[in-house]
Amino acid sequence: MTILLNPKQHDRYYPDDRSREIMLKTIEFFEDKGKAKIKEDDHKKVWYADFLEFQKENNIFAELLTPTPYGEDENYRWDTWRICEFNEILGFYGLGYWYTWQVSILGLGPIWMSKNEVAKKKAAQLLKEGAIFAFGLSERAHGADIYATEMSLTLQEDETYKANGEKYYIGNGNEAEMVSIFGKLADMEGNIPPYDMKNKDQYVFFIANYKHKNYELIKNVCDSQNYVANFALHDYPITHDDILSMGEDAWNASLNTVNVGKYNLGWASIGICTHAFYEAIHHAAHRRLYNMYVTDFQHVKQNFVDAYTRLTAMKLFGLRTADYMRVASKKDRRYLLYAPVMKMKTTTQGEEVINLLWDVIAAKGFEKDMYFESAARDIRALPKLEGTVHVNIALILKFMLSFFMNHKNYEEVPRQDQISNDDFLFDQGPARGLGGVRLHNWKHAFEKYDLPNVKIFLEEIELFNLLGTTATPSLEQQNDMDFMISGIGEIFALIVYAHLIIENAPIYNIDDDTLDQIFDFLIRDFSKYALNLYHKPGTTPKQMELCLKMIKKPNVDEERFKRVWSIVHNLKDAYEMNP
Repeated sequence: MTILLNPKQHDRYYPDDRSREIMLKTIEFFEDKGKAKIKEDDHKKVWYADFLEFQKENNIFAELLTPTPYGEDENYRWDTWRICEFNEILGFYGLGYWYTWQVSILGLGPIWMSKNEVAKKKAAQLLKEGAIFAFGLSERAHGADIYATEMSLTLQEDETYKANGEKYYIGNGNEAEMVSIFGKLADMEGNIPPYDMKNKDQYVFFIANYKHKNYELIKNVCDSQNYVANFALHDYPITHDDILSMGEDAWNASLNTVNVGKYNLGWASIGICTHAFYEAIHHAAHRRLYNMYVTDFQHVKQNFVDAYTRLTAMKLFGLRTADYMRVASKKDRRYLLYAPVMKMKTTTQGEEVINLLWDVIAAKGFEKDMYFESAARDIRALPKLEGTVHVNIALILKFMLSFFMNHKNYEEVPRQDQISNDDFLFDQGPARGLGGVRLHNWKHAFEKYDLPNVKIFLEEIELFNLLGTTATPSLEQQNDMDFMISGIGEIFALIVYAHLIIENAPIYNIDDDTLDQIFDFLIRDFSKYALNLYHKPGTTPKQMELCLKMIKKPNVDEERFKRVWSIVHNLKDAYEMNP
């Protein structure tokens, strides 16, 4: 059994017919368009107006991105179960189609999180009309350092405002009917408050429209189908109806929007890798070299098994993270750990999958008619968006003590595929206190399995814990970002990743062979990160000793490998996109 998306045998469970209809219609749109036309549009950098017209005609963004209170019926809901699959399907056919959807999600975040009913009703109406949205956070000089934003609102004598400043790297900035823009409140003379990490009273979120004469669309900063805008506002008039939030509410909206939105990047990676996997194994299984099929070579089998198990693990983690997003509440914020792991881990694993496949198909991966050519380029982008890998590991480290200690007993979370609106995602409150989030005991999921590689991985976790208790990083080491992020942080993120994978395996009936083969690569990755920590300049002799003990070899089971390879090889003709 495989959990990979196959658009031509799409049998995922849905609790309602409309959700299934949306996904099948979207698949039909891309299959009818065909790979040749998708590739041509990609190479010619054609704005995807046909896709946006399709979603408008079928009311897709409106139903998937409008919370129930602002929609017409239960088909209008913010339902992470549906959203994650729509992400995957769009990634499967092309990152550009996913991107315009993703930045619309980000642009809608501060709107749905606000108390501005006028803006919310306007957004709901625009969605019905097929509009797209944008998230105006980043700036050229400061990136996503929101403390240093130079976009400003200056209060006028008539109690309105004038907005001035530039934003940079803003997807959909060329056609977004509502651009949610983050800035600061200036004084009466228009002076921007100084850089102050403690003062959150000065921040503001407001709305602008790309058609306004005071909105200057400067350029597309990327050479792609996507329009990633640099735009400027020049005395752009802002009324109270355009203000989404101020002070700490605006600050919280910026962080909470990213917390919700960055999860989607992992699904784009999953979609890209799945299509690339089908294309690669179909090519390799039908190509003969030296009087053998390419897939008869042992090193090729190893690459495909690694690619398949890594991809299966990515999807298991992503689906389980969606469950925790859907049950989130003020008393259960565990998703705030899993979302950044989803962002940094599945996107970097996506790069690994593409590398493994590319080593097999070699020069074929450069051919312009292959989906793979686009996949190899686009997979690199996802770890670098919505916070770099290092930024997300820094967030993940805030949860480390809570993960290993002071566990809380929660009710077990089943698969969250029910029809419901995910209310809490837009009513999260303060974006702080991550270190105080209580987590459940990670050991319980591992105790359900008596598999060789699961046991070896547990030994590695125990040694990592021993390092934390008997060779605790010093204050100097804790302040060394290289030691903590690319050393300790990579190992901890891998442990969290493995936890949700094994927790989700029985929910999706993953067979023991596949699961133990997943832990084969997890052990190898753990060993690699342990060796990296060993080599850090500041690692102590005691820490080095424990790092060497963490380096372990997975259990070798040729029969298990053959059984998993049989699953993988049987996918050689499972999917080909319509030409």
